[in-house]
Amino acid sequence: MSDVSFMEKLLDGVEVEWKPLGEITLRTSNIKWRDATRNYRYIDLTSVGIETKKIIETSEITPDSAPSRAQKLVEKDDVIFATTRPTQMRYCLIDEEYDGEVASTGYCVLRAKKEEVLPKWILHLISSSEFKAYLEENQSGSAYPAISDAKVKEFRVPIPCPDNPKKSLEIQAEIVRILDAFYAMTAELTAELNLRKKQYNYYRDKLLSFEEGEVEWKVLGEIAEYSQTRISCTELDGSNYVGVESLLQNRAGKIDSIRTPDSGNLTQYSNGDILIGNIRPYLKKIWQADRIGGTNGDVLVVHPTDAIVNPRYLYQVLADDKFFEYNMLHAKGAKMPRGNKAKIMEYLVPIPSASNREKSLAEQERIVTILDKFDALTNSLSEGLPREIELRQKQYEYYRDLLLSFPKPDKEVA
Repeated sequence: MSDVSFMEKLLDGVEVEWKPLGEITLRTSNIKWRDATRNYRYIDLTSVGIETKKIIETSEITPDSAPSRAQKLVEKDDVIFATTRPTQMRYCLIDEEYDGEVASTGYCVLRAKKEEVLPKWILHLISSSEFKAYLEENQSGSAYPAISDAKVKEFRVPIPCPDNPKKSLEIQAEIVRILDAFYAMTAELTAELNLRKKQYNYYRDKLLSFEEGEVEWKVLGEIAEYSQTRISCTELDGSNYVGVESLLQNRAGKIDSIRTPDSGNLTQYSNGDILIGNIRPYLKKIWQADRIGGTNGDVLVVHPTDAIVNPRYLYQVLADDKFFEYNMLHAKGAKMPRGNKAKIMEYLVPIPSASNREKSLAEQERIVTILDKFDALTNSLSEGLPREIELRQKQYEYYRDLLLSFPKPDKEVA
């Protein structure tokens, strides 16, 4: 059966009414800390994983230690959506584990009127590209864009067969069942990827830990330098210009840039150079170049200069958590910390068997071979789990947009 005929049979000519989220959700309440008699788990803005759409960690708070933003009581089946930097799409469904706990005022709490709409109906609808476009149009602020709860609740969603709640919920349930199946495949692969990343970090730590006497520690500035070569903006396009925004977080490489500069003092990078995002070092933005291109002052270009070090080995050293922790320790600025260029060049790099160049390079190559296999599996956008996740995600998005694309009235009600 084709997708279109399936939809036609499922809907069978029923009417669809578009309602604001505020009309199909219940009012929620805030906690009264003066009356609280127990500790609570606090769901703050970093508690919900952007990729997993699940609560990944919480802190325990007491009535005396609760931060001012810890206000919103949540219940099982609530959908919470982060209204700060909303286009990051940080949201999740509250499960039984967090029933009765407290969320930040940075979340809009959407509690479904279950006689009209399924909680997961809301969940899938706010994941849609249409909702994201709505957020982009209605958020305010530049450095810290946000959207109000009231504006979120003005977003209109389709309610099939509104005059027959039983049939409406049956239609919603069938569509949710299909979308959940696609979503589950993506979630399972994402969980597997997170496990592989932990393994990668474990082996990187293990392979880059040496016994005393097996290694010589060299200051980064002894074996590398910052690129001083300039490049013209006319030589750059989306594939070889790297701005800090096109470097991916958590060592995941880069994507093509959506813009290229038409002027400015631009630094050239070459094949084998290591590019490090110099704004907010805790984001762990790093990529080893496989081409010639250019970047601006927000990205540091580390160029290996000593033949004793394998450039790929140096990348693995600088991609280690220890380097990013060091970088943050010496970073300048509070709201928007930047790496300290001078201090970065003082970072100590372990060189195994440094007195025997041939032996040293062989050991570096062995380490690189092992870590590169993990790197391809966990970070490659053209192979491994990231590629599979991307395909499953696109499949989910295709069916989500198809199954939730109900006809709209000719004239939207203001």
